[in-house]
Amino acid sequence: METALGKVGITTAEVLHEIGADAAYARLLAAGERPHFIGYYVLVMALQGRPWNDCKGAEKIALRVRFDALKASHTDAGMTALHAFMRDFGLIERR
Repeated sequence: METALGKVGITTAEVLHEIGADAAYARLLAAGERPHFIGYYVLVMALQGRPWNDCKGAEKIALRVRFDALKASHTDAGMTALHAFMRDFGLIERR
């Protein structure tokens, strides 16, 4: 995660805390990182100083909604859900 964040200009914990998990994850997606829900919620938990596996129940469901919205906002225009799925799993090339 440190390497990926560094590639999008987030090189310190202070910057990460300042912009927050959603903005940081949006940068990763915009840079072509494959969306991964666990990576997203681990980042959210880390910024709260909580263990990654502390996210459960309604909180985890709410985070999934936020993650899905972030992911949807970074899907290529005109790309079908099937194509996005195939791209995200490396079955077709990224545009």
